[in-house]
Formats: sequence, C-alpha cells, structure tokens
Amino acid sequence: MNAMLADSGKTRSLSKYDRLIAAAKAVPPVPTIVVHPCDEASLRGVVDSAAAGIIRPTLVGPEGKIRDIANKCGLDVSGFKIVDVSHSEAAAAKGVELIHAAEGEMLMKGSLHTDELMRSITAKVGGLRTSRRISHVFVMDVPAYAETLFVTDAAINIFPDLDAKRDIIQNAIDLYTQTGFGKSPRVAILSAVETVTSSIPSTIEAAALCKMADRGQITGGVLDGPLAFDNAIDVEAARIKGIRSDVAGRAQILLVPDLEAGNMLAKNLAYFAKADGAGIVLGARVPIVLTSRADSARARMASCAVAALYANARRQQAPTVAA
Repeated sequence: MNAMLADSGKTRSLSKYDRLIAAAKAVPPVPTIVVHPCDEASLRGVVDSAAAGIIRPTLVGPEGKIRDIANKCGLDVSGFKIVDVSHSEAAAAKGVELIHAAEGEMLMKGSLHTDELMRSITAKVGGLRTSRRISHVFVMDVPAYAETLFVTDAAINIFPDLDAKRDIIQNAIDLYTQTGFGKSPRVAILSAVETVTSSIPSTIEAAALCKMADRGQITGGVLDGPLAFDNAIDVEAARIKGIRSDVAGRAQILLVPDLEAGNMLAKNLAYFAKADGAGIVLGARVPIVLTSRADSARARMASCAVAALYANARRQQAPTVAA
C-alpha cells in the first residue's frame, strides 16, 4: 500500500487521489453504514464507491425516498441493503446503533446536516466516543504541492485547548501512518508567526505541543511550531526566515489554531489552488466519512478511499480472540 501512495516517478502521471483510490481498491470492500443518502450527490457517491469495490454499503433512511431518487437519477441500488427509517434524525441514531451491532466498520454522512449526525455520534449514552478526542482531517490533493496535505481540525473542534490539540495531532498522525502515506509525518503547528510570543496564545500552545512530542505524549510524527503558513509549506520562505528544521517548508500535516482558521485555509486551497479535499472524522469507534454538498464525485470517492484504508488497517491490528 505504501508504494501505491508514495509520490514516486513511476506514478507521477497519476494524481494523489488516483493513487489513493487505487490503493483502496486493492483491499476488501469495507462494510459501510450510510446515513440518510437522500439526494443525488450523496447517493451517487455511494453507488460509485461501491462499484469501485471500496465499500459495501447499507443505506439508512426513508426507503421510498431513496428509491425514488435512485430511479430519477439512473442509480442502481438494487444490490444494497436499505434500513427504512422515517427521517434524518432517526437515520443518524439507527446508523450509530448498527455500528454497535457490528453491521459496519465505517459510517458515512449522506444529505443530513453534520450537526445532526454528530449529535448521535457524540452522545454520552449510546454514542461512538472513545478516550480520544473526536476530530476532522481534510486530506487535500493540492496540484501545486508535492505532498498530500492533511489539514486539521477544520470541521469539528471550534476552539480546541492544548489537550484537544494533542489528540487532534495524534489522530492525524495515526491516519497518515496507518493508511500507507508513509512513516513519521512532518507536522507543522500553524500560527500567524514563527516565534513564541505571549500576545498570540497559539504560539505558546505550539511550543508546548512540540515539548509534549519530546516527552512521548505525541508519537509517530515529527513536530515543529509555531510556524506561519508560508514557512510551513515553502522551503524558500523558511530559508529566508532562517528556520532550520525537518518540518519547515515540507509539512505533510498542518495543525490549525482553531476551526475558523482551518475552514478558511481548506476553502482557500479548494477555490484558489483548485485542491480536492477528502474529509474524514477520527477518534470515534469507527472512521466517519464526512462529505460536503459541494464536494466533487472524485472527492467523495477519495473520502471513502481514505476511510476504507484506515478501517482496513484497524481491522488488521485488532486482537484475535482464541477459540
């Protein structure tokens, strides 16, 4: 899998997402609970990903509405199991219930609001919480950047504190390493400047996170921060500023200071740099595919692909129970 995702000369003609999707096709389809796929975009993403052999979906939502949309849009859902529930809130609750019943190894958002789905996922009773903070990662294919770029967290945690940021980083590192992107990803902790100053709290947290990594509280990656965006992703900008580190100018994971900054960064990359952004939620009992209504069909399939690779890695790591 690592060879398929690596940026090598042999695969340079393929986009980063092409390699990601190819890697997901090489592992068994992942049983996936799809919550309320009641519009063309969300249903087409499911059908396309299933046809590619990436997921094996169970659709949860109003069965009549799902079949009507499929018929109108020429989508074949005849081979899918459909669990009939009356509305989106019930679909979210039922989807979580099916995960608990081991009916799926992934959860996928359909056409319901993110808040609606996340309420069921984060419920104190019957939800999918673990000891790890739940967070979101954009896996971005930026045409002008050599690396696949992870941006986190731009969708779940509004103003994460230091402990939350520790989990957000660890979630992203685990995703990077376990889905075959490589080992020891370079993590840039972003702020407005690259020096530690009491007037910008995110710079102090960046320094603390780097020290937490030194003490083994964050593992599996190489951290540096605070770094401004330019010297995180541009070698020449880092050189001009006199920053020497393994991360500066070559970041693979970008930790943003808060959701507002992350959301604006991801959308700037999408609209100005023509980047695609696959979305996945981590830290729950299963990976969660979180797509937007504005996502392209390719980005939706890439979201399924990265979640499927992560689910497959987790399955392989699960302890076996002796008979």
